[in-house]
Amino acid sequence: MSELLFLPLGGSGEIGMNLNLYGCDGRWLMVDCGVTFPGDDMPGVDSILPDPRFIAERRKQLVGLVLTHGHEDHLGAVAWLWPKLGCPVYATPFTAALLKRKLVERNLIKDVKLHLVEPGKTLKLGPFAVDYVGITHSIPESHSLAIRTRHGTVLHTGDWKLDPEPLVGPPTDAAAFERLGQEGVLALVCDSTNALSPGTSGSEGALRQSLIELVARETRRVCITTFASNVARIDTVAKVAAATGRRLCVVGRSLWRILECARETGYLQDLPELLHEDEVGYLPPGDVLFLVTGCQGEPRGALSRIAYGEHRHVGLKRGDLVIFSSRQIPGNERRIGQVVNRLAADDIRVVTWSDAFVHVSGHPCQDELRRYYAWARPRIAVPVHGEIRHLKRHVELAREAGVSETVLIENGAMVRLAPGPAEIVDRVPSGRLLVEGSRIHGDDAGPLRARKRAAFNGALVAAVALDHNDELAAPVRLSALGLF
Repeated sequence: MSELLFLPLGGSGEIGMNLNLYGCDGRWLMVDCGVTFPGDDMPGVDSILPDPRFIAERRKQLVGLVLTHGHEDHLGAVAWLWPKLGCPVYATPFTAALLKRKLVERNLIKDVKLHLVEPGKTLKLGPFAVDYVGITHSIPESHSLAIRTRHGTVLHTGDWKLDPEPLVGPPTDAAAFERLGQEGVLALVCDSTNALSPGTSGSEGALRQSLIELVARETRRVCITTFASNVARIDTVAKVAAATGRRLCVVGRSLWRILECARETGYLQDLPELLHEDEVGYLPPGDVLFLVTGCQGEPRGALSRIAYGEHRHVGLKRGDLVIFSSRQIPGNERRIGQVVNRLAADDIRVVTWSDAFVHVSGHPCQDELRRYYAWARPRIAVPVHGEIRHLKRHVELAREAGVSETVLIENGAMVRLAPGPAEIVDRVPSGRLLVEGSRIHGDDAGPLRARKRAAFNGALVAAVALDHNDELAAPVRLSALGLF
């Protein structure tokens, strides 16, 4: 192929399940390979994977899989899909530590060629030279990728935010992004999760102080639930416990796994002694702070089992407090509500992000997006990692920032970035694979997929119809998406 192509097979038109491909000179580079999790309408399904059939049929052309960071929606599918890909995998030490444990579970640790990448170094993979550029997120070693080709440089942001006080890891390397902008960025493929939100995402340092003040007022048991992979929040909760004179009890296997990986790679070295769930029965209520999994209402998460009185070691009583240091992922509202209502039925108080300052996002809001665009100054903007409403608003923000070309896409839309103007030039099969226990199967040609496609296409028609600044490109994009 004499073109530079971008092709998302997951993570565009949705949040989660990221799988992105770049094509150049007959070779493909994969960036991230993640999962998403089922909602209430998919009982029995443990997780959902992107369908890799397009690249699996071209596995000999795949030069490698590069991981931006260690969150499940970016690496959780690797151990399931790697047998279809067979390519080398590249990750920084913390991300690699997380992945190794997944490969062990799937009996792949001896098969996968997992290469450690030193942060700040350059990978040479076929026609691609990939620079890792450090950026702040809620997990250590998050990176944007500067993907250099003979057609130009693509800046793939990964998940990110701007935080002057991130607490775990260094702040974003603004100077590095400014240098890239000065050198010339052909395209910016950018996180859209908070494109609808004005202002900034907030600082982990400020959140820590807020949680200290909240917990310090309590005399009963306090339970904080968050994402297990939010290493910055784990550190924050540990510091909250120390500042308020409480012992920290960690409840949930995924939290202990993250802690093990963090310590193994040099993070969270100064935490106080942590208690296991079977060690707290003797402690007075005001002397313990629980950190638990299950902030999305997962039926097997620790918080759900505690709420329903099914946990072997941990229970809450009337007047105790549960803090959701997280936000709802779309689709999880019902089961989170069920857990909250179960707690309320037992007169256990609940505080969420809408009640008090108990959470900051790991993704950029509008002011942060504007700063990134000012640094990078790309010719082309390709919003990803968002639903259609997020992508459309991101397109507007990019144009306001002076970007001359924007492309609104969904999974399976092949975008030519160069040569010539950016446009959708083809559509390839994309979809979902369902994990049930140790089995993977398709979504039965998917009523689910058909519903999602119809919803996206309807929104896209409306979006492009209103797109007065892109009248020439609109028919090309609509026909490429199968709408004409």
